[in-house]
Amino acid sequence: MSRLLGAAAAAFVLAFAFGVPASAAAEEGSGASWRLEQPSPPPPPPGQPPAPTAVSLGHVGDIEFWEPPGAPPQANRGLLITSGNGDAVPPGVWAYDGAGWHEIATVCGATDGRIAWSGPGEFWTVSDGRPGQAARNLEEPPLQDNTLCHFAGGRVAASYAHLAFEADSYQAMEGAACLPPQPPATSSEDCWFGGKPLPAPQVGSFHLHWNGKSVEELPYANEGHAVSDMRQIETAIVESVSLSRSDLSSVEETTARTPVLHFAEPSGGFTPLQSQLPLYGSPAEPTEALEYLHLGPTEGILWGAAGRNAAISLEPGEEAGQVTVLRRIAGVWTQVIGPQNPLPAIPEEQRLLGGPARDAAVRAIAPEPGTEDAWLALAPHATGSGEAFASGSPVLVHISAQGQVLGVQVLPTAQERELPSNAGGVVERLVCPAREDCWMATYDGWLYHLAPSGERTLPYSELPGFPEGHVITERPKDEGVPQEVLDAPPPDTSGLQEEAPGYGGTFAETKVPAIESKIQAPLLADIHSRLVHGTTLELRFRLAVKARVRLLAKRHRKLVASTSMRTFAAGDRKLLLALNRRRWPTKLSLQTHALAPLPTTTVKEGVGGPEHGGSGSNSISTGLTVLPRVPSFAGLGTLP
Repeated sequence: MSRLLGAAAAAFVLAFAFGVPASAAAEEGSGASWRLEQPSPPPPPPGQPPAPTAVSLGHVGDIEFWEPPGAPPQANRGLLITSGNGDAVPPGVWAYDGAGWHEIATVCGATDGRIAWSGPGEFWTVSDGRPGQAARNLEEPPLQDNTLCHFAGGRVAASYAHLAFEADSYQAMEGAACLPPQPPATSSEDCWFGGKPLPAPQVGSFHLHWNGKSVEELPYANEGHAVSDMRQIETAIVESVSLSRSDLSSVEETTARTPVLHFAEPSGGFTPLQSQLPLYGSPAEPTEALEYLHLGPTEGILWGAAGRNAAISLEPGEEAGQVTVLRRIAGVWTQVIGPQNPLPAIPEEQRLLGGPARDAAVRAIAPEPGTEDAWLALAPHATGSGEAFASGSPVLVHISAQGQVLGVQVLPTAQERELPSNAGGVVERLVCPAREDCWMATYDGWLYHLAPSGERTLPYSELPGFPEGHVITERPKDEGVPQEVLDAPPPDTSGLQEEAPGYGGTFAETKVPAIESKIQAPLLADIHSRLVHGTTLELRFRLAVKARVRLLAKRHRKLVASTSMRTFAAGDRKLLLALNRRRWPTKLSLQTHALAPLPTTTVKEGVGGPEHGGSGSNSISTGLTVLPRVPSFAGLGTLP
């Protein structure tokens, strides 16, 4: 599938040099060109009139192509997720087979969803939640982009969600990626999903992790920056975060800039990228002067692009950011475009972008495999209105690894503007699975395809288990949401801001005649704790049934550290909690909530009191269970 770039590049350069519209120049050349390739809408329900020939798919949150381990992306096997377009296109998932796009699911759509491939015929989606939960204080439960769907075997194998308004509620997610499956496994056992900051007073960003058996909450602790992009490259997953001056952080401030990238290697959590990136023009440009880095990996090379943050209020003496593009190859980062090599003016930038191109917003970046070039999508800064995104024009700038502008593509083309659809809107998603083979979706869901004339289709590649014509219409019940009313009271999160109940470290005994009876077994057992690395508490315990568990640390009446509410299956489990020596806790508490009926056991009443986490304690319900004093804390003495 070798495709020559020379003719197209030459056409772009001529267009840029002489002011000819780049779209027209590309059409006249013999190389690749962008063209609207909108799939036909699905058949309407019985009794409904047919949809027009061309309709938008609705907001497309993500487009991803399958990338076999150790090989470039497979350009004839793709997926996209959409929010739908009224009665014409329901929310759901579409697949590409080399010949065209077709609908494969009318469930698990999303307002702004994400897709993560975990195998050749298996993938995950970040999807919208389902209505049905009651409002609280007139506030409707959030539903946008806060659940997961696992597609496998031609169906939605599982759906994951949590109830709203709780300490462990899922937050909206904007990043999803899986590491390649490790033989003999055929699907990934290491997938990550990242999103918004945790609700206060927790400090961190929300993350979910799939370990091959279960989905668990593993937040990025101590820094509450929203995860805005996440990509797999080689044997690691890289995530990009949005920085705001209002973000909560428990990390001591230093002179170094806050890392804007985190990475996770196999079987490990995310850690910050400590090397300073060549992003900024001078120390006077604050870290928050740029929006988050849009990421684009290909063939072991990682591109990143960020635009000026128009929402920041600069202090006196601070400098504004500008469009900045980075490239990492062989572990070395270089600035392709930025303060040292500014993005030059482009034709009609005032009309298209509302000002100089260097001050525009970056929407996406997609490197072309087999070349040293990338496509950069720009747009004017909008004020939060979807109308502004839908009414703009897609602006694509073709750049080289040396920062040269090879051309500018403005869509729709002159011919496409004559269509009734007028398929415009700013760029929302952009991906290039192969050389001279790219797909772009506008904000409202119009699809454009870059391909050479005569090569606009590829060999047929059916998604295993998802044949064309078979549409998934069922989604299973959500894992993590109780499907029946439990005997325990609803989750109690008041302990986050108030003093824990004064249970103390022991329980009073009640002397009664020894009579055998059946009671519920303890939810928690075999609790052990230790300090690792001096300031990290490791708490190990055994759960009798699946449960939600959270560890809280207080210094007198003030909460000084906490984990997120985690959902664990029955068995031996552990929690890690980072502590600060300057705010050393005086009390530890466990917040627990059983998600299944506890087993029963036979005991003799009157012979010993209830054990920690057993009958008579509050671990079956959802209050705070105070842990005994542990040697690892007692041995440290009194800290300020």
